[in-house]
Amino acid sequence: MNIALFGGTFDPVHSGHLSAALAAQQALALDQILFVPARVPPHKRSRNVTAFPHRYAMVALACAGNPGFVPSILESRGGQPGEPNYSILTIRKLAADLSSGDRLYFLIGADAFLDIRAWKEPAALLDAANFIIVSRPGFAISRAAEVIPPELQPGALSDHSIQLRRTRIHLLTTVEADISSSEIRQLAAQNKPLRGLVPEAVEEYIRKLSLYQHEDQNE
Repeated sequence: MNIALFGGTFDPVHSGHLSAALAAQQALALDQILFVPARVPPHKRSRNVTAFPHRYAMVALACAGNPGFVPSILESRGGQPGEPNYSILTIRKLAADLSSGDRLYFLIGADAFLDIRAWKEPAALLDAANFIIVSRPGFAISRAAEVIPPELQPGALSDHSIQLRRTRIHLLTTVEADISSSEIRQLAAQNKPLRGLVPEAVEEYIRKLSLYQHEDQNE
């Protein structure tokens, strides 16, 4: 099977996430995309993140329309209380449960990938799975090669992919959804409609649970 891990804060999951996943699913013939909300996002500790059960519930609602989209609790637990969910540890945990013939991918937005050197063990992470980088407005996906650690021996860009010593990076430039979770939280705080920004079931969940009513921080 071709399996992709799509991690994030998902606070909330939105139409841009789904568009990116659908583009990757079609381009790489992915059998499953695991949507993995982080219990403690490493790069979001400076603000209060919505409780994990709510974020997971919204992901589950968003995945319901596509049998290849699977909500995952891989990062629902960690080590010590408050310890961040590092992607390299999640990838290792997932890889240990795969069959020998399975192919593992890591789906990520261009904005996050351009900061990959600040992640925990970036070289090991890029060695552990094939990457799918999805374009985001305002971020130059063409700069992906510049941030790859040199020890991975990145080759030249060819056919929208970069060959590393053990894995390959695929560049998807067809997704241009200019949506952010922070924008959605602000709109929800003002009781404004979220139509088109999140799936209808997610909007209903946000309204019923009165999520983001005291939102005053950016993503």
